[in-house]
Amino acid sequence: MANPFSSRISLETAAGRLDAFSLPALERQGLGRVSTLPFTLKVLLENLLRHCDGYHVTEEDVAYLAGWDPVAGEQREIAYMPARVLLQDFTGVPAVVDLAALRSAMARLGGDPKRINPLIPVDLVIDHSVQVDRFG
Repeated sequence: MANPFSSRISLETAAGRLDAFSLPALERQGLGRVSTLPFTLKVLLENLLRHCDGYHVTEEDVAYLAGWDPVAGEQREIAYMPARVLLQDFTGVPAVVDLAALRSAMARLGGDPKRINPLIPVDLVIDHSVQVDRFG
């Protein structure tokens, strides 16, 4: 795990050691007034910091968001890599059907259908009646 801006900290808990990234460390290094950022931007900033690899997310990306100025008017894309995706049944069921169709196509073409999987963990919440023919 990279340690951009020397921001990674370790915490000892009863469950073992946990690694986290310190947003105040960015402010101490003069990257911006991180403590005054809106909460949603702090979440995005921590995500950038956690995934800063110099390729998908660069230190420049982290510095840009840490120094965000609401009146600057500059718009810039940033990477976002969620830890998981939560799907409600209305959107999740079609996604599961798409995955099943892709796996079937892969098998028909002689490939390994087990290679068709989401890259990010997905939780599907079903809040309506659903018939299950098979489960696993």
